[in-house]
Amino acid sequence: MQIEISTRHGGLDAAQQRYLHDKAEKLLKYFGRLMAIEVAVDQIKHAWEVEILVSAEHKHDFVAREVGSTPEAGMDACVHKIEQQLRRYKERVQRHKGDVTHGGSGLLASEEPPSPEVMGSDRDEV
Repeated sequence: MQIEISTRHGGLDAAQQRYLHDKAEKLLKYFGRLMAIEVAVDQIKHAWEVEILVSAEHKHDFVAREVGSTPEAGMDACVHKIEQQLRRYKERVQRHKGDVTHGGSGLLASEEPPSPEVMGSDRDEV
């Protein structure tokens, strides 16, 4: 997985970049199939705007944007938003796994196949 941190205005020292990178890495705990994480930090007047773009498998993208007094505070708020999005997505994906048809017959597990008498009676009339 690729993590990219960029700054638009202002700069980050090595400790701040390490903090942002570590926080971004922890997102893998919530959803393991992440392809890339992009963190953009922008200094605006007396605040910091942090934006996270997360790309997951199968063309799903998650975005969060927050403003904080420091880059670390903005990152914490963004990570919280992304965690919620990833949890909801993972739950939705796992919930749909049980809806798969069984045996390729096109029937759900709760449905029963038609009885042979019903199928055979149509052929007799023709």
